[in-house]
Amino acid sequence: MSVVNSVALARVGRGDLCAGCGACAGRFPKMIEMQPAGDAWPRPKAIAFLTAAQDAELAGFCPGLGQSALPSEQPAHPLWGAFHDMRRAWATDADLRHRAASGGALSAVLGHLLSSGRVDAVIQSTAALPPDPAHANRTIVSTGVKDIAAAAGSRYAASSPLTGLTAWVADGRRFAFVGKPCDAAALRALALQDHGVARAFPVILSFFCAGVPSRRGNEALLRAMGAEPEHVTAFRYRGHGWPGQAVAQLADGSERVMGYHDSWGGVLSKHLQHRCKICADGTGTAADLSFGDPWETDAHGYPLFTDAPGQSLVVIRTALGAEVLAAAEQAGAVESTGYDVAGLVTIQPGQRNRRRTLLARLLALRLLGRPVPDYRGMTLLAAARQERPLTLLKAFLGMARRAWRGAGRDKARTET
Repeated sequence: MSVVNSVALARVGRGDLCAGCGACAGRFPKMIEMQPAGDAWPRPKAIAFLTAAQDAELAGFCPGLGQSALPSEQPAHPLWGAFHDMRRAWATDADLRHRAASGGALSAVLGHLLSSGRVDAVIQSTAALPPDPAHANRTIVSTGVKDIAAAAGSRYAASSPLTGLTAWVADGRRFAFVGKPCDAAALRALALQDHGVARAFPVILSFFCAGVPSRRGNEALLRAMGAEPEHVTAFRYRGHGWPGQAVAQLADGSERVMGYHDSWGGVLSKHLQHRCKICADGTGTAADLSFGDPWETDAHGYPLFTDAPGQSLVVIRTALGAEVLAAAEQAGAVESTGYDVAGLVTIQPGQRNRRRTLLARLLALRLLGRPVPDYRGMTLLAAARQERPLTLLKAFLGMARRAWRGAGRDKARTET
């Protein structure tokens, strides 16, 4: 059997394409492990050679290298992908609705999946434990409704939730998986090619993601809040209201607070990894259900971030997703009402703009010889046609400038 160094991982590294999902390490645990690199981003490190067949398999599921749209009976929307329906929903448990990031519908669905016996456990992310920083993440296996409630809320930090994949498949239990859109895409690709993975993960859920901020970005946020990172013992990004506030608890018992608009829009969104900036799927198209924020808007359609009773936007991607949500509603865990997809383009400007300008940014990278993900069936041209030519040109030139500067820095480091 031929043994090769991983061509797939080399391409990921050369283009800075890693999303940090950990699927490669989870699939090949004796050959790849995730290690912190750069700004503490989790990145794969080969600890043994892969065979040519294994390397080809890796290339087929790695979301850094690409993503293919799933077959669907529904037409693909240029911005949001294929979906059966969109609903505005919330948890019927008032405490969960208040504590969760956006209405608690995701947590309520997870709780129903467990209590109904549809799955045996849930793979999800929650806050790290000491000695790791309070803003960091860890992956947990939740087996009860109380576990789900304790983990409710958004976590705007790096995570690699698929590193335990091989062990979970061998475990014998049925899991619901909750992860970023790139995590869900990797797991779905593996499930489509491996019946064992599909059996272990009968339900895949995701949420809208605008990108993953770095450790440096999180530390910048804490300092902007008036807290030194080493003094923070607990950190909440959102929740306890919708959208809620970022709250840092300090060792002396005091708290530092900042509103969502300032914490995300003013700080964290400026510290995203490269792969997030060229993402074709921020809305979880590979999941059965994906969850976002159906923000209220002002008279001009701009999102309002004033606290209100939490609500979740639920995008039903598959027939299974429709069945799961309907069962959760019938059981009384969730309530929902209809949602007009036409409003999404206004209240999700970040997702809208990234999708419309993505083709221009990818073209700039290609012309400079930089590797880019291979997106198949992701309606990039249709999305670009919705944007003004001048905006596309600015996106092209901006990405070209950043890539050129990055190449110069890489060359200088090599020569040094």
